[in-house]
Amino acid sequence: MTSSRKKTAASRGPRTSKSTALADKARRVIDQEIEGLRQVRKNLGPEFDRTVAALMDCLQNGRKIVVSGIGKNLHIAQKISSTLASTGSTSVVLNPSQAMHGDLGIFTAGDMLLALSYSGESDELVKLIPLVRRLGVGVISMTCSASSSLAQCSDLHLNVSVPREACPFNMAPTVSTTATLALGDALAMVLLEARGFRKEDYAKLHPGGAIGRALLVRVRDIMRTGPRVAVVPATATVKDAILAMTSARSGSAGIVDEKGALIGIFTDGDLRRLITENRNVVAMPVRSVMTASPKTVVDDCLAVDVLSAFETFNIDDLMVVDHKGHLVGAVDIQDLPKLKIM
Repeated sequence: MTSSRKKTAASRGPRTSKSTALADKARRVIDQEIEGLRQVRKNLGPEFDRTVAALMDCLQNGRKIVVSGIGKNLHIAQKISSTLASTGSTSVVLNPSQAMHGDLGIFTAGDMLLALSYSGESDELVKLIPLVRRLGVGVISMTCSASSSLAQCSDLHLNVSVPREACPFNMAPTVSTTATLALGDALAMVLLEARGFRKEDYAKLHPGGAIGRALLVRVRDIMRTGPRVAVVPATATVKDAILAMTSARSGSAGIVDEKGALIGIFTDGDLRRLITENRNVVAMPVRSVMTASPKTVVDDCLAVDVLSAFETFNIDDLMVVDHKGHLVGAVDIQDLPKLKIM
């Protein structure tokens, strides 16, 4: 019996007090990461501006940004390069060890090398610099010290020094890699804005998945039309609106004037509220209980604008109008998953 009890107690996992202590340790790690990011933010200055200018010049001349690092920083290099490429700044990643065995061919004169090494003493990267310089490649380094070997042989240097690593031995790359990644993200986003990169450009580079569809597809491509849209005139009753909604299998009805211009919306939510307040609800003029001047979207807007409207206004139905305000369709939030927009 005693053995069974011990086993049952053990299977319940750590007690609340121990779990809280572990969570406190995790919070300390995150606090150290935040402190490191604050330090990197503080270090930003004119050298960052010069770095952006150099990268802009490189990209405008049809060249690319090659990002390289060793160890954990190679993984960070892959993320930074991917972010740059996905936001319109041509970039590839280079394993410095492979560079010595033929991958130097990745470089073209005018390219820029972004070299990541917290210590700035990584042998593989330091040896790489004179080789790429012979090819006419500029060098930007991210290290903890401007006096490091890598920084000294670079054209430009970005300081990613942090107070300490989150590792209790101050050894495992943790805060330093987070800081390097954050500074890489900052470079990518500043370049994005400086180059005038637009939402439509982003969509072209992300044609697959929900992001691409939401940014490429127009509202007219996803909206309900014809008999799938419940529409009633301003003279209709609530009953007329309910029948139209039932026929269209829609959760809302658009209320239009004699010229077809949208003047209001009536939803099943409105109906439920009315039923609790008035027993003779079906005979009421729909115009007296509709939501006037409802939220709308123009049919040539992007599907992402529909998502934004649903999220911003916390609604489930959106009427679609043309540029003259005439009702031309509707979008039901329930349709979006089927269209793979959400």
